[in-house]
Amino acid sequence: MAFYFSHFEHRKPPEPLNTPWFIQVLWQCLAVAALILGGNYIRWRWMSSLNYDALWYAVPLVVAETLAYIGTVFFTINLWKEWDIPQRPAPVDVNECLGPEEQNESRPLRVDLFIATYSEDVELVRISIKDALKVTYPAPIDYKIHVLDDGRRPEMRAVCEEEGVNYITRDTNIGYKAGNLRNGMEQTDGDFLVICDADTRVFPTLLTHTMGYFRDPDVAWVQTPQWFYDLPEGNRLPDLLRRKLGRVGYGLGKATEALVGPIVLGRDPFFNDARMFYEVILRRRNWANASFCCGAASIHRREAVMQAALRSYVWAVDEEVARFTKDIPDSDTREALEQAMRPQVIMDTELTPYKFHVSEDIYTSIVLHGDTERRWKSVMHPRIESKMLSPQDLLTWMIQRFKYAAGSMDILLHDPIFSRKRFRLSLPQTLMYGTTFWSYLACLWNTVFLISPLIYLFTNIPPVSAYSQPFYLHFLPFFIVSELAFMFGTWGLSAWDGRSSYLSLYSMNLRALDTVLRGEKIKFHVTPKERQQGRFLYLVKPQIAIVVLTLLGLIWGGIKVANGDIEDPSGYIINIFWGGVNIAAMMPMILAAMWKPDPALSDEEEVA
Repeated sequence: MAFYFSHFEHRKPPEPLNTPWFIQVLWQCLAVAALILGGNYIRWRWMSSLNYDALWYAVPLVVAETLAYIGTVFFTINLWKEWDIPQRPAPVDVNECLGPEEQNESRPLRVDLFIATYSEDVELVRISIKDALKVTYPAPIDYKIHVLDDGRRPEMRAVCEEEGVNYITRDTNIGYKAGNLRNGMEQTDGDFLVICDADTRVFPTLLTHTMGYFRDPDVAWVQTPQWFYDLPEGNRLPDLLRRKLGRVGYGLGKATEALVGPIVLGRDPFFNDARMFYEVILRRRNWANASFCCGAASIHRREAVMQAALRSYVWAVDEEVARFTKDIPDSDTREALEQAMRPQVIMDTELTPYKFHVSEDIYTSIVLHGDTERRWKSVMHPRIESKMLSPQDLLTWMIQRFKYAAGSMDILLHDPIFSRKRFRLSLPQTLMYGTTFWSYLACLWNTVFLISPLIYLFTNIPPVSAYSQPFYLHFLPFFIVSELAFMFGTWGLSAWDGRSSYLSLYSMNLRALDTVLRGEKIKFHVTPKERQQGRFLYLVKPQIAIVVLTLLGLIWGGIKVANGDIEDPSGYIINIFWGGVNIAAMMPMILAAMWKPDPALSDEEEVA
């Protein structure tokens, strides 16, 4: 059986970014300058620029700018330096991965590879199994593959028997993927666990390139980059216009490219290229020991997962007992009640190696990093060691992004990870995790940034006292230096896709925040692995509204300038630029809602 992605089997993963040292120095110098200029701009905005005749408009905007500046500080710390943990030779004996006091009998490593599945096509899982069977290692190793099937499908069991791998299932789906992993751990005994999704196709070098990190007995897990090898290659503008308008369209497209350079449309319409996240954001957290686990394509030390789980279990029992006894004033009575309650609470509390949570991967990372008894370490391995399938339609993409956003905000708002006495992150780790959570809260001030130019364009009310020389002297240096800084900070990659999705996801992240604040249970939707049919414009109504209203505002403002109703047109010029950026940020998501794959790659034509 063939799939649409069969056409992309020839693709090779990109090499890890290798930022020259002088680029890193230039980035750091510009970043410091940008923060100083930004701090001065925010100071000036609060102290000297507010339009006191329209505080209802001026104050929300300056608050949004201040919060965005804090996010810039976080992001600068995150990107500060590229520092990879040295890769060491693969261990031959299990004792090479243990501390002196833990070493015991000499034997080969035991590694269990888990493929978690629920409803995915069994033939898709078969492909992942076949690739997992090709994993090699430079020494004897006890390597086993286990398919964890929460779908309880006879056909999946049959595939496992045909391929010679272990099939594990359970009677219920409690805990969803986290519960599935726990069930797999209960029925296996590997020293290390490789976590894979149904579509994770590991490379033969996975263990050879990563197990050496575990020579440090404090390394709890290694995350490898996720590479989506099926991203659409897109179409050059002349070819696209030729199909729609013939030779005239082709000529128009060539003329346009002659002016601005090559234009490719439909390439990665859903912002699935993960290099910015894995090779820049997560990789640069290695120095702070704050690179978190992202689930698929990660390798875990069983001992670390179980130790952290046991400590969390004890802590959960203590918290539950304290919840019912803390208000009892008499110490003897309180202690007696605690002793009476504890056995029952122990019986009612589940041991969960992987937290039963929609974001179990980042939650487990925080638990391990914050373990006060054992300061577990993490490693972000720079080289791609597997390939995966990307969301192929906007509905699937938004289901995935909603889970990320709602899960992260649920941890932040309902689980006080930054204030636990028995669970402490270091300051650098706190800043790094804070960067992640802060980025999801940005939907609040991004909404202000999207609405603010509309208010000015339709009402001619400025949020500043005047668009005069002081404004330009404070804003432009900060803006220019900041743009230059992050150009060098993300050297080798285009940052526009990330910025565009960061802004255009405002409505979905607002919905996720609302879901969490209302205490609504976050559903464990399985991300579909097949293309969903149809157009999804209904999913981007907020983005369409921003584009339409901004265009109308620009037209209305232009008419007022032409009629001489606006004395100082400089404010209109600034808001033309501002509104244009907002439109440009919204358009990729709107176009993604209408995107359809090349008919030549349809599943129906490929099925053998």
